[in-house]
Amino acid sequence: MNSLSNGLNLTLLADFYELTMSNGYFLKGKADEIACFDMFFRKVPDDGGYAVMAGIQQLCEYIQNIRFTDDDVEYLKNKNMFSDDFIDYLKNFKFTCDIWAIPEGTPIFPHEPIITVRGPIIQAQFIETMVLLTVNHQSLIATKASRIVRAADGRKVFEFGSRRAQGAVGAIMGARAAYIGGCHGTACTIAERMFGIPAVGTMAHSWIQSFDSEYEAFRAYAETYPSKCVLLIDTYNVLKSGIVNAIRVFDEVLKPKGFRPAGVRIDSGDITYLSKKVRKMLDDAGYSDCAIMASNSLDEYIIRGTLNQGACIDTFGVGERLITSKSEPVFGGVYKLVAVEKAGKLVSKIKKSENVAKITTPGFKNLYRLFANDTGKAIADVVTLHDETIDDSKEYVIFDPQNTWKKKTVTDFTAKKLLVKIFDKGVCVYNNPPLSQIRDYCMEQLDTLWDEVKRFENPHTYYVDLSKDLWELKNKLLEEN
Repeated sequence: MNSLSNGLNLTLLADFYELTMSNGYFLKGKADEIACFDMFFRKVPDDGGYAVMAGIQQLCEYIQNIRFTDDDVEYLKNKNMFSDDFIDYLKNFKFTCDIWAIPEGTPIFPHEPIITVRGPIIQAQFIETMVLLTVNHQSLIATKASRIVRAADGRKVFEFGSRRAQGAVGAIMGARAAYIGGCHGTACTIAERMFGIPAVGTMAHSWIQSFDSEYEAFRAYAETYPSKCVLLIDTYNVLKSGIVNAIRVFDEVLKPKGFRPAGVRIDSGDITYLSKKVRKMLDDAGYSDCAIMASNSLDEYIIRGTLNQGACIDTFGVGERLITSKSEPVFGGVYKLVAVEKAGKLVSKIKKSENVAKITTPGFKNLYRLFANDTGKAIADVVTLHDETIDDSKEYVIFDPQNTWKKKTVTDFTAKKLLVKIFDKGVCVYNNPPLSQIRDYCMEQLDTLWDEVKRFENPHTYYVDLSKDLWELKNKLLEEN
C-alpha cells in the first residue's frame, strides 16, 4: 500500500482554470490538438546547489486512476459553465498522453525539464496541478532531508515531524520523501506499513511524568523493552538526575539480564555541552556502546554547528524544520506550454518576460547529463531538442546560454539521458523501484556531484546548458516575438 489517495478519487484535485480552459479548448475544436508541457523549477531551496527529484510514484498512481465519477460530472454540470458536449466528453474521459520524467532520487537543477507531457492539450493541461503538487512537495522535503543528512556527516538521521506536518498526507509523503533524501527512519508509523520505512520511537516526557519518579519510569521501560532500551533523560535535569538514573537502571535491570542499553535521548538544553558530559558519564560507567540521540528543533545548520563544537551525538531526530522545510517551505516548480502541433508538425512556443529568469525554453526537449570518465563526476546537464543525440565518442562544446562566450570543450565523457518514459499513450510503462532502492540510488547520484556543488553556503553553480540547435531556436523565437 503506497497510495496518495488512500481510496479517495482525486480527479478534481485540479485548479478550476484547468477545467475552464479545457471546456474552451473543446468548444474551439482543439480537444485533440497535441501539445507539450514541461515542468521545471527556477531556484534551489535554501540557495543550495542541487535539489532531489521525488514524487513520481504517486504521480503515476494519480494518472492511472483519473476518472470523472457520476458525482463529479453532476457537480460540474451544476456549475452552469460547461457545455453539454464537454460534460459528455468528461464522462468518457481517457488519458492518452506520453510522459517522460527524471527518476526519483536524481539530483536536479534549475531551468531543466524534469517532467515532459505530450498529448491532447485538454489532457496535458488538466494534470497540471497534480504534477506540480506531488513533485513540488516531495522534492522539497527530499532536498531538505539530503542537506540535513549531509550535515550529520555519517551519523543517522530520523524524521520526527509528523505532528508538525501540514496535514496527514504531508506527514506520510513527507516521511517518504525524507527517506529518499537519506533519512534512516521515521516516527510516522503508517509510513512503515505503507512504504517499509523503519518506524522508530521510544517514549515522551509524559511517560516519565506519569510515574512517581524518573527512576521508576526508566526501570519500567527497561523491563518492558530490555533489548531496545532508549531513555529520555531531560525531563527534569539531564546531568543531576536523567543520566544518573539511566545508568542506575542499566546496571540494575539490563546488565543482570545480559542486555546492553541502546541509547539515551536529549531533547532540550545545550545539546553540545550536555552530550559531552553524558558521553563521559556513560563511558566511565562502562557503557561506551550506548548511543546518544539529540532532538529538539534541529536543522542542517544547528547539526553542523554542534558537531563542529565537538558534540558527542550519534543520531539525530529532526522534526518540524524537516517535514515543513521551514527555512524555505516552497519548491517553485512550474508547468509551461512549450509546443503545439499544427498540421502534423510541432510548433515551438515561448513565454517572454521582463524577468529573464521567467523566459521559458521552447520546444519538445530531452536532457542529458555528462559524466567525466576519469572521475565519474557530473560535468554539466545539456538540454537538447527531443530528437537530438549527444555523441560521447567525440568532443562536445558546452556553453552558457546567457553568457555564450563562456565555453568548454568536453572530452572523454559519457552522456546519459535523464528523462525516462513513464507513460506511453496513457499506459504506465514505468516500474517504480522499491523505496529503499530509490534511496540508495539517490546516495550514489549525489556522490557524482563535486563537493563544491554541495556546499551549504555559496555553492558552485552547476552548469545547465542548451544545445546549439535549441539555443538558436530560443533566440529565433525571442526575435520573432
